Amino acid sequence: MMATLVDAPFSREGWIFETKWDGYRAIADVRNGNVELYSRNHLSFNKDYAPVVSALEKLQHDAVLDGEIVILKKDGSSDFQSLQNYKNDPSGHLVYIVFDMLELDGEDLKAMPLLQRKELLKTVVKQLKHKDILYSEHVPDNSETLYKQAKEKGWEGIIAKEGDSLYAEGKRSMAWLKIKIIDEQEAIICGYTDPKGSRKKIGSLVLGVYDDDKQLRYVGNCGGGLNGTLISELYEKMQPLRQKTSPFDKKIRTNTPVTWVKPQLVCQVKFSSWTSDRQLRQPVFLGLRKDKPAKEVHQETAKPTKMATKKAAASAAPAKATREKERVVTLNSKKSH
Repeated sequence: MMATLVDAPFSREGWIFETKWDGYRAIADVRNGNVELYSRNHLSFNKDYAPVVSALEKLQHDAVLDGEIVILKKDGSSDFQSLQNYKNDPSGHLVYIVFDMLELDGEDLKAMPLLQRKELLKTVVKQLKHKDILYSEHVPDNSETLYKQAKEKGWEGIIAKEGDSLYAEGKRSMAWLKIKIIDEQEAIICGYTDPKGSRKKIGSLVLGVYDDDKQLRYVGNCGGGLNGTLISELYEKMQPLRQKTSPFDKKIRTNTPVTWVKPQLVCQVKFSSWTSDRQLRQPVFLGLRKDKPAKEVHQETAKPTKMATKKAAASAAPAKATREKERVVTLNSKKSH
């Protein structure tokens, strides 16, 4: 389930507000002590984030969890760039922060209201008692305090969710909303320019997004945020993707020659604003998004907060789902592994 960008924080009865964690979205499928940890585009995270897998192997239930893999700083905020560098420097506190549960001991929970799912999830995580698996807390009804805290600590933003909403797998809806503090955008790497001066291998990255008509559109070049080690790693990842022709329909003008690549790698950038011709102003590279399929990368345009209504949230319900407000799911006894 995915969140829709809205333009301002709000307070509304029946809604809950969570931290917007800055990491990799991940699903954990735990069955009989075996764990499959993977991204939305079904990329396995088992090898890259083995400590999380080891922690989840101790879970006392079969479960499908939804959460975010992050590096947690001492102040409680997440650090995406440290997560990017985890392979080279695994000293950071790697954590899987879980905010939803889709299945529990063979029972499908997607038709259960969010707050009931979270209550069960909190109990499951509490039973685990592991520092690397954390439950994502929330505040009810009023986002002002959390939003203020997020601004003070420099978080990317906060998430709003309708407390009675069902889990709409694969949908981006008005039941889950994101409210940003720092402007960030996912973009597809479509090529790289030749370096100038002292920089080696890459001058800047040529970025694109898909429009609603599924056409790839150029959104600018990004050279900020690239350092020596990162440039070398990016360069190596792009070599197998090199192609002779531009992936864009329209001709792109750059100051130096471009090496084109297949539009498969997705990155995250922060930027100051969008220009009038729909390009990123002053983009800074934050890292690669291993958890996002390139075909899903579009320019995010914030919808008005007033659209976040009970009716709009309810429309996200799975077509075949039946709301189960009175349903009771009991936690099974502990498993022995």
